[in-house]
Amino acid sequence: MRNFVLLLLLVFSLGCAQEKQMLNEETEFQRELNAEYKDASKSPLKPKDLKHFKGLDFFKFDSTYVVKAKLIRTPNSEWFEMKTTTDRKSKERVFGILTFQLKGESFELNVYQGEDLMTTEDYRDYLFLPFLDDTNGSQSYGGGRYIDLKIPAGDVIEIDFNKAYNPYCAYNEKYSCPIVPRENYLATTIEAGVKAFKKY
Repeated sequence: MRNFVLLLLLVFSLGCAQEKQMLNEETEFQRELNAEYKDASKSPLKPKDLKHFKGLDFFKFDSTYVVKAKLIRTPNSEWFEMKTTTDRKSKERVFGILTFQLKGESFELNVYQGEDLMTTEDYRDYLFLPFLDDTNGSQSYGGGRYIDLKIPAGDVIEIDFNKAYNPYCAYNEKYSCPIVPRENYLATTIEAGVKAFKKY
């Protein structure tokens, strides 16, 4: 009987260990982003940083940061020139306003559509969601982060903050990155997605 109990405990322990290991595995988003950054032909990293690069630092995946947002479309919004980290301007418009609940609080963010991307086959349904939060400058990049979205068929869109990534200029100042508009500041900590990058 005692041997049987020990066997059960062993099986249970192994099962728990395997489950825990699976939960700690990288997400598909993390794997794809790391693969891109390791590839010298695609990576935004400087040669000295790429030489030492093992992988980006991510917050642990947290399903709390996957939210359903209501999309209030703004079809009559005007085009404007979004400032970037260089002299270049990015022609954008507010495609709509996203309203959602996160940890019991209500928030809203503007989601943008780029004029140039609308004319390309691969990106005609692309939406750009830049945001700032209270992790910027400490746990995450000081200039805020981005999330890629697609135009939904209806008025609900999923925001997965675990897929928040840094602009390329967080790694290399040669890039021209849109500056996150101040109205897209979230007065909370978004402990999800890519963390700040430590350069060599």
